[in-house]
Amino acid sequence: LLTGGYKTMLRVKDAKKSLDFYTKFMGMTLVREKHFDDFSLYFLAMVGEGETDKDPGKPVLELTHNHGTENDEGFWYKNGNDDGENKKGFGHIGFLVDDVYEKCKELEEAGYKMQKAPDGGRMKGLAFALDPDGYWVEIIKRGGYDDAGTPYFTV
Repeated sequence: LLTGGYKTMLRVKDAKKSLDFYTKFMGMTLVREKHFDDFSLYFLAMVGEGETDKDPGKPVLELTHNHGTENDEGFWYKNGNDDGENKKGFGHIGFLVDDVYEKCKELEEAGYKMQKAPDGGRMKGLAFALDPDGYWVEIIKRGGYDDAGTPYFTV
C-alpha cells in the first residue's frame, strides 16, 4: 500500500554549505547523520517549533556527500535543469513560507542566487532559489497564491 512520498535524496558537493542552506534558510532540522569511509548521509526534516523529533510520517531530505568533492574546484553535480542536460532529469524541491518576497530577500542577502524572482515569468508570487549545488528550490507561499487560498498546483 503506497501512502505517500517519504524521502528525496540530493548529492551535494560541500555538506557544510548545503546543511547551512537547508537548516538556516529553509527551516529544516538535521535529525540524523551517518558517516562512512568515503561518504556521509545527512537526514533533514521539518520539525515543529518546540519539538525535538521528526514526525515519522513526514518526508525527509537526505543529503549525500561523497568525501573530497568539496575540495575539487571542477566538480559539480547535474541539477536536471541546466542547458545541455536534455532537461529530462530532476526538476526541483519546494518549501512553503509565510512570505515569498521576504524569504527571497533573506536568501539574496545571504549570497544565494535566484533562478526566478517572485514577480518574474508568468507565475507571479512564487520563486526559485538556487542551493549551493545549483539545485532549484521552489519558494511557495503557505496557504496559496490568492485570497481564496488557491494552491499553485491547481493552476
